[in-house]
Amino acid sequence: MSSNPQSAIPNPRRPSILVAGIGNIFMGDDAFGSEVARRLMNRTLPDEVRVVDFGIRGFDLTYALLDGYEVTIFIDATPRGEAPGTLYTIEPDLSELDDDMDGQDAMIEPHGMNPMKVLRLAKSMGGEFKRILLVGCEPAPLEAEEGEMGLSEPVEAAVDEAIKMIESLVAKILEEKHREATV
Repeated sequence: MSSNPQSAIPNPRRPSILVAGIGNIFMGDDAFGSEVARRLMNRTLPDEVRVVDFGIRGFDLTYALLDGYEVTIFIDATPRGEAPGTLYTIEPDLSELDDDMDGQDAMIEPHGMNPMKVLRLAKSMGGEFKRILLVGCEPAPLEAEEGEMGLSEPVEAAVDEAIKMIESLVAKILEEKHREATV
């Protein structure tokens, strides 16, 4: 038990929603999540929302996930076989995050990030997740083997729409939270 009696009192200003941009700026459309997060940081969002461009820093994201956010929204390039620039909102099945991690599951690549591996690692460290959402964008195929900077035209065109999607998700989540608090 904490020796600080105030620690049990919820802080209304503490962010309850983490918006996490993920991506490698040197790998073309993989930078989608980072770009959306950077642009979101320049917008006025409720105090309950924390936006971070984690880039390829999987361990930083892992530790952030241990901070007890009620909702985490990942923003990432997500190949699913659709036309480049297609946006998705996905709520992954968290039951897939089993407690039995082997060494491979815990490995986070130094120049890339797999959100499910990050979630598994955070869970193995005691993290608990109430709700995880992914706003993903279909990337265009990478043309240069060594990588390239900048988003393709269709993915660049999807950035503003992704921002609107995230702002709408945040508003809906906060509305649900407020409704639950007044019941």
